[in-house]
Amino acid sequence: MLRIEKVAIASIYVPTARRKTLHPDTVRLLAEDILENGMKVPIQVRHDGKRHVLVEGLHRLEAAKWLGETEIDVYFVQARKH
Repeated sequence: MLRIEKVAIASIYVPTARRKTLHPDTVRLLAEDILENGMKVPIQVRHDGKRHVLVEGLHRLEAAKWLGETEIDVYFVQARKH
C-alpha cells in the first residue's frame, strides 16, 4: 500500500517534456477546486538520488504552487523499467 508523505514543492523536478502538456486554465480551475474541497489525490514522484521527479500530477502540482503552498502530498513510486 502506498503511503502519503509531504514533500517540499521546490524539491520536485518536472521533466521538460511533461511541462509542455501544461494547460493554465486547467490549473486555475483545479486550484479553485482545491480551495473548496482540498486535494483529493496526491501527486506521484520518484526519487532519483538527488531530487524528486514528477511522475503524475503536473496540474495538481502547479495548482498548489499557484495557491502559494510550499509542501504537497505525494506518493513515492518506483521508476518504470524500459
